[in-house]
Amino acid sequence: MTEPTPIHVPLPGPLVEARFLERPNRFLLRCRIPPDAGPQSSPPQTGRSWKAGGPVVDVHMADPGRLEELLISGKRVWIRYAASPTRKTDWSAVLVETPDGQGLVSVDTTMPNRLILAALEARALDELADWSLERAEFPMGRSRIDFLLARDDRRLALEVKSVTLVEDAVALFPDAVTARGARHVRELAEVAGRVDDDGRTWEAAILFVLQRDDAHRIEAARSIDPEFADTLADAKAAGVRVLGRRCRVTLDRLALGPPVPAS
Repeated sequence: MTEPTPIHVPLPGPLVEARFLERPNRFLLRCRIPPDAGPQSSPPQTGRSWKAGGPVVDVHMADPGRLEELLISGKRVWIRYAASPTRKTDWSAVLVETPDGQGLVSVDTTMPNRLILAALEARALDELADWSLERAEFPMGRSRIDFLLARDDRRLALEVKSVTLVEDAVALFPDAVTARGARHVRELAEVAGRVDDDGRTWEAAILFVLQRDDAHRIEAARSIDPEFADTLADAKAAGVRVLGRRCRVTLDRLALGPPVPAS
């Protein structure tokens, strides 16, 4: 019997394999592309030979994290042509190879939300199997929480966080100080257990989505952002559920992987 296709979302493409050179600022990479690369290039095949001596291009990086263990001079990155009159760069970063060169990491920060939306619509998250999706992007406090779920007379606020940093098979979030992330967690803690005037009770959860497949648990990166780690611990004590999933990343898709412990 054929196994069902896992929940997945396609990566934007076509992709061009490039080599990372430098990162002038958080949102800009400089990469060297093959001489024949351009908007009509096809996604590269595994093991294809890369031609040196091509032009250097500016590439938009959506992930503002440090990514120091990934963005090393000479490492492979996969980028897509995305020219637009409203953009300052013609290219966007999509994938980076893992430090050992054996895997891929998605650095498109929009992908986890797209993937979890697909999973919620398909009722494919066992850890949230009893909940149905009510809406995405709903206002709560000073923020917009990613998903509102419902079950009978209860509501659940679900926030999704993208994770890319892995050290010794442990995924860490964040990889840079995030006051915004800590605020989101505090707001989840504030809503957990609240009862509305209509009698509906609130629950809250944060789901860390690891955009790679080489870690077995996810932890708060206390050495990087102790305030976030403390805020997350306080939120857990207040009843916020902390969940984790890892992903399988290929050159054409991001697929939902199994749950992983998160704390």
